[in-house]
Amino acid sequence: MMKKHKTLCVISLGLMLTSCASRPAGNTVSPKKKKNVKTAQVIKTEPQELPKKPEIKHKGDYDFYTVNIADASKNNSTVSYGSIVSASPENYTISKTYFPSVGQNFRQRFLVIHYTALNDEKSISVLTQQSVSAHYLVNDLDDKDIYQLVDENKRAYHAGISYWKGFTQLNDNAVGIEIVNPGYTMINGSKVFSPYPDYQFKKVAALIKDIADRYMIPATNILGHSDIAPTRKQDPGPLFPWKRLYTEYNLGMWYDDAVKMSFISQNTPEIFDTQAATAPFIFKYQSMLKDFGYDINPSGTADTTTQKTIEAFQYHFRPEKYDGIMDIETYSILQALLQKYPK
Repeated sequence: MMKKHKTLCVISLGLMLTSCASRPAGNTVSPKKKKNVKTAQVIKTEPQELPKKPEIKHKGDYDFYTVNIADASKNNSTVSYGSIVSASPENYTISKTYFPSVGQNFRQRFLVIHYTALNDEKSISVLTQQSVSAHYLVNDLDDKDIYQLVDENKRAYHAGISYWKGFTQLNDNAVGIEIVNPGYTMINGSKVFSPYPDYQFKKVAALIKDIADRYMIPATNILGHSDIAPTRKQDPGPLFPWKRLYTEYNLGMWYDDAVKMSFISQNTPEIFDTQAATAPFIFKYQSMLKDFGYDINPSGTADTTTQKTIEAFQYHFRPEKYDGIMDIETYSILQALLQKYPK
């Protein structure tokens, strides 16, 4: 008589399977014998152990989780970074045994740069004692100090009515950096802006790098106040060195000169100026500005909003000329940027 073999199937999470009797290759089992095959015994096991995660640090009554195990390829899915704010329900204990879940992301999606248009003392007073604020304030002193005014996990009131790439009210998801700088003065009907000292720029760049690295803020989301509110704001102005920020620190957006020149070579200034005044072309570059991120509704009319949006774009990417006119170089820069940072 053929020896019967029994197989044990180990089942987890409540799923139950029965085993099939094994037999030597080439043998067959008659229908009568099949009736005698018994169901294998089911053994339940404990749930699989979860992957080990970095430990939560305890300091006094506070818990800290300062390890970023984010994966930017998975829609910026990430975990907590810093102190943990928890509930404290009466008569119950909050357990962090399974903390953190990976199904979350950072509030901090954008980084917005401003100037204060005030001196150090007044900047501190306004940003700490009034209804406007920023997460950080960079003074205009040649020292090592950068002032933090608001917890990064909290909303600071720096952006106001704002828009970028479909996001509105950027106070909700932006870190704001204010820089002590006089702003601009009007001379002969034109705005004349104040430069940023080298030591101050280095402070700002180091701060941006630290924040952008921790929250994985992409280049397309490192912006000026004028980018997110072009009809209202001019800061940080055309003298903020965006190109240097890009070339020396690999932060923010900038175009490739060769690509810009290739687009310029496709037109002559005379032909470009003729078509630039037509409604279809105005609609086209308005649509391109919107695709890039600006809050503009294409209409085919070069209205005040369009002029101010072009001016804001020039503050950031063509600081040598910021008259709000879409000329061949401004248009070529816009084309080069859209090619490098597609919608």
